[in-house]
Amino acid sequence: MIRLSEIKLPLDPPADALPRAVQGLLGVEPDAVAHIHVHKRSFDARKVDLLQVYIVDVTLVDAGLEPVLLAKLAGNPRVTPSPDMVYRLPARAPAGLPLRPVVVGFGPCGIFCALLLAQMGFKPIVLERGKTVRQRTRDTWGLWRKSVLDPESNVQFGEGGAGTFSDGKLYSQIKDPRFLGRKVMEEFVKAGAPPEILYVAHPHIGTFKLVKVVETMRAEIVALGGEVRFEQRVTDVEIEDGQVRGLTVLDQQTGTTSELRADHVVMALGHSSRDTFAML
Repeated sequence: MIRLSEIKLPLDPPADALPRAVQGLLGVEPDAVAHIHVHKRSFDARKVDLLQVYIVDVTLVDAGLEPVLLAKLAGNPRVTPSPDMVYRLPARAPAGLPLRPVVVGFGPCGIFCALLLAQMGFKPIVLERGKTVRQRTRDTWGLWRKSVLDPESNVQFGEGGAGTFSDGKLYSQIKDPRFLGRKVMEEFVKAGAPPEILYVAHPHIGTFKLVKVVETMRAEIVALGGEVRFEQRVTDVEIEDGQVRGLTVLDQQTGTTSELRADHVVMALGHSSRDTFAML
């Protein structure tokens, strides 16, 4: 594919404006273009007339024409080869893994850590001190409307993490030359987020949509052999000879404590688990 940048169009362009701009920039006939994929759309508001600015990836009917055009337009910085944005799993779980990895916390970091581990076949165990996102939503509304606080199920604690109630904004200023963020966005879309988050400049999902998205991602983790345990608070970490060997876990429903053997633990705590930070 060929990537074209800085394609500027008015706010309300004709339906064929983008294809015509692509054809003009490449110098090809309309029937030479097989598909135009919008990689990013932003807005230029620096002048009186606002503009839409596109970055697109173009597939030609004749793939053999792509290197010819790239060579011909080599001096144009707006025309480059499309980068490889396909995410490849870094490992696969070995057969007969003695102990499953454990992820502590089920906010954004914990969700994606568990999801990737599950996709690699590791069948992770997730320990989340809060409640499911549906119950947590009820508890949070109880705080906002009735001033009733559940210390373990609120804006900070529970499935989905703090961002679940902050409108689900998904952008940052971090450079992403390996396109790892693309994997994140694709997983959100696969779980039911709006497809436009893949290309808008400042994507967000929205709190009410996020609830279902989070549930769907949890369902995929479970379908792949993972397990998510709620209202389970880690109170201690067992370390032998500098190696993690297990966790002490408090079941907050029953008040009982148990030991969970583990050689690999991811602490995806967020920023509000001060008691866990103090324990560590």
